[in-house]
Amino acid sequence: MARFLRFLLAVAALPLAGGLTCAFFDVLRHIPAPDGALIAPGVVAVFAGLVIQLLAWFVLPMPVKTYVLGHELTHALWGVLFGAKVSKLRVTAQGGSVTLSKSNVLITLAPYVFPFYTILVGMVAWVTRCFVSPLPCPCVWLFVVGFTWSFHCLFTVRSLLQEQPDIDEYGHVFSYVFIWIFNVLGAAVWVV
Repeated sequence: MARFLRFLLAVAALPLAGGLTCAFFDVLRHIPAPDGALIAPGVVAVFAGLVIQLLAWFVLPMPVKTYVLGHELTHALWGVLFGAKVSKLRVTAQGGSVTLSKSNVLITLAPYVFPFYTILVGMVAWVTRCFVSPLPCPCVWLFVVGFTWSFHCLFTVRSLLQEQPDIDEYGHVFSYVFIWIFNVLGAAVWVV
């Protein structure tokens, strides 16, 4: 019964997903550029990071173990945020696991909506900015944000194309709509 209710909730949330996607593209369209420039340098830096990661995806060996580490640490982080005890973190190139004393939809689906390495870069930039203002080389930071965000998106899609116990737990339709909404919402909030 709970699975069917989640399915209905996901179907009901489809207009929200569509509206958020349109709003996100509207936000992108209205990013101000400095006088005389077609595109803001920060946008170029983020886009360059996205493209370089995409090229690396097809040319270099996939850093699967790095992704799995971030994936499992995200489960652990969100588990701790919700009061779970964390034990037995296992990471291999074939997959990973973390044992938590409790779970919920946010803990289970967090790795698909929380770009672990992008957040890590943002935190390092924030700490750096606390000591050095203005933040040195802002376009380099934005390039790394684009690079890590692309890493998150590419591996999320790759993961969703494989059998995932996380997705099976809440149903594919609910999980996919949830993941789409929170990724678009997170990207829009970051851009704003």
